[in-house]
Amino acid sequence: MPSLLHFGEDDLLNCRFAVSPLWETQEAVRTLNRPARHGYHAHWLRRMRAAAAGLDLTPLWLLMPQRGYSPDWLGPPPLGPAASFEEEIAVIRTADPDVAREESARSLADTPGALASARGRALLADPARMVRELTGLLEQAWHTLVEPDWPRLRALLEADVAFHSRRLAEVGLGGLLPEIDRRFGWRSHTLTVEVRGRHERHLAGQGLVLMPSVFSWPDVISGFEPPWQPTLVYPARGIGGLWAEPTDRTPDVLVRLLGRGRAAVLTALDEPAGTTALAHRLRLAPSSVSAHLTALRDAGLLVSRRYGHQVLYERTPLGIALASGGG
Repeated sequence: MPSLLHFGEDDLLNCRFAVSPLWETQEAVRTLNRPARHGYHAHWLRRMRAAAAGLDLTPLWLLMPQRGYSPDWLGPPPLGPAASFEEEIAVIRTADPDVAREESARSLADTPGALASARGRALLADPARMVRELTGLLEQAWHTLVEPDWPRLRALLEADVAFHSRRLAEVGLGGLLPEIDRRFGWRSHTLTVEVRGRHERHLAGQGLVLMPSVFSWPDVISGFEPPWQPTLVYPARGIGGLWAEPTDRTPDVLVRLLGRGRAAVLTALDEPAGTTALAHRLRLAPSSVSAHLTALRDAGLLVSRRYGHQVLYERTPLGIALASGGG
């Protein structure tokens, strides 16, 4: 049976998007221990194998059951569209040890043998120490597994949000949700979600947080209980080319028209992106990419808009025509 979320008029006004580096870090840790996800991130896994081997992630995996409850103290609600990892990990660092112990015991009970294991008992024996150790382990996982690729990941997630925000303005929430994922359905102000377990909620003015994710692929994940604002995590758009190495696919005729640098930037903008992400993708200096973006925008081939802490660029219809047809 699907989960049902009933929207009132106030809920329609309180829907928002979020991007969370902490969530991506936790899901990267999960991905290492979930072979069903490996095919979506094979390139990343090959690069990370040696670095990941230097991390003892077992305490985190114990609190990440295949099915069941993951503790809220370890995964607090997303702060917003532009929160940093440092801001999010600070929330975990101040978790109440008594609450952390209660929630962790509930989570351990959902993994056969975890509650009675030596590691599980050690976590619960000193919850203040558990909070410190798991916070430190998440920080290590962030620096090792996610931070090196965060400009690329953040660009993809923010491009997803920019795209769906535009679609929200064009088709409304009822039109947008089924477009985001085939497991979402909308009828008469009620959202149906095909996920494990059945929930039925009247949102009662809380609205809904929609959060794209890379490492959650291909799953849809829901969070409905306090302290979470009702939240749906869905697979981000564009993951197919996320880990691909850059290739020179710039048409020669476009190079002759615009020059190699500007042609490469225009061709690379299949999705909205910012200067840093494009520079990383194309292996060019950010200052050069910024100059190319400005020239292309002034020529009417790109438009730009601010999103959170950065400016995203995307092609205009003329830019699309040039990039796809080579002039």
